[in-house]
Formats: sequence, C-alpha cells, structure tokens
Amino acid sequence: QVQLVESGGGWAQPGGSLRLSCAASGFTFSNYAMSWARQAPGKGLEWVAGIFSDSSDTYIQDRAKGRFTISRDNSKNMVYLQMNNLKPEDTAVYYCAKEKGRAVVGMFGPAEFDARGPGIQVTVSS
Repeated sequence: QVQLVESGGGWAQPGGSLRLSCAASGFTFSNYAMSWARQAPGKGLEWVAGIFSDSSDTYIQDRAKGRFTISRDNSKNMVYLQMNNLKPEDTAVYYCAKEKGRAVVGMFGPAEFDARGPGIQVTVSS
C-alpha cells in the first residue's frame, strides 16, 4: 500500500524559507518520479515541482523557478522541497505525489499522479 507523508510545513514570513519532506513507503521508490503539488484556498490542485526517479532531471513551475528546489534521497525513500524567498501567494496545502513512471509528467495535470499524501499547510504572511 502506497503511503506518502509530508512534514516540515508551517508559517513563514515573506522572504523566508521552509523545507518540506515526504516519506514514502509501500512501493519501489527508486522506480518512480515524484512531484510536489499545492492547492491554495478556493483554487484547484497546481503542480509545483517534479524530479525523475534517478534525479537525472528536475522541473520547477515558472513562478517558483529560482526559489524552489526539489531533491530526493533514494536510499531513504525521501523527497524534499526547499522553498526560499517565500511569497504570500505560496500559501497553500502542499502535497507529495507519486508519478506513474520514471519521468515527470505531473505538469500535465493531477491525473498523472496515482497517489498523494494527506498534505501539509504552508502559510506565508507578515
């Protein structure tokens, strides 16, 4: 049974940083790309970042480029999202998501995920 559990969320001031972590279990982690997605109040699920199964490539949403970094540790079954220079518009529930194959396709929509965690709140405000 696939399990994804996010941690590391909370509150940050504009310009601050947070690091999200996701612990994965129940599948062969190193065989699958992983992504982070978010949902702001009153809005739909939005893909944020993705990383190939072997870390050979990463993709970041345009609005987060230069501020967010995605990484993974296949020896620990963990995926991370480092978020720097946070903005109020980054406020959302963030989800760790398992992709269906080795490559990142989550940018094409939530249907490309076959599992995601319960989500964790990130609030950016002064």
